[in-house]
Amino acid sequence: MLVFADKQDITRVGLMHVADNMEGAPQYRSVEDKAALIEALTQTPDAAVYLDYTLFDIGDVAELQIIAQRFRDVLWVLFCDELSYEFISQTVAANRQFGIVLKDSPLYEIKESMVYALRHQRFICQRIAEMMLNPPAIDDMPPAIASLTKTETEILKLIAIGLTTKEIAERRFSSFHTVNTHRKNIFRKLGVNNAHEATKLALRAGLVDSAEYYI
Repeated sequence: MLVFADKQDITRVGLMHVADNMEGAPQYRSVEDKAALIEALTQTPDAAVYLDYTLFDIGDVAELQIIAQRFRDVLWVLFCDELSYEFISQTVAANRQFGIVLKDSPLYEIKESMVYALRHQRFICQRIAEMMLNPPAIDDMPPAIASLTKTETEILKLIAIGLTTKEIAERRFSSFHTVNTHRKNIFRKLGVNNAHEATKLALRAGLVDSAEYYI
């Protein structure tokens, strides 16, 4: 059984389309929040879960690991736009329950990952495998800032120059919900409560020029 855990309708529909066109058309179920995911895993504790961790309502890596420990027979396929090296090292490198395929991976990799998932074997796409083999160099950037993904860093820069969530969504051609979720993740990772505190960290890290800052 495959479980597609993603808040984006288009992503769930895309994964269901891939499954429907596979030989044997595997059974699947889609869920939109953590409560529905837990219910699905309680009913099918050996499922293979496609999870967009960055947009789902799972608080942090620790919570994800707790859920994985609770459902030890579940195979997790992290299906995201991007993930930081820190996150990858805490999950995939440390636990064979986790595999990764990126949303912008070639279609053949996404299909192959599903074949692996149905065999209950983890799959790691080529780009992530290369990242794991060649870790990024450690620089002087504060750990909290370094933990942000590329997208989160770009959104933090836009927050720092004073753009609202709606304005950022329009500029990035994204939905308000997607940008708002990234915003919450950024604040959680940085340990801040508002845009002003996040901006101060961005300024200290040199992500934005002080001349651009007007909050």
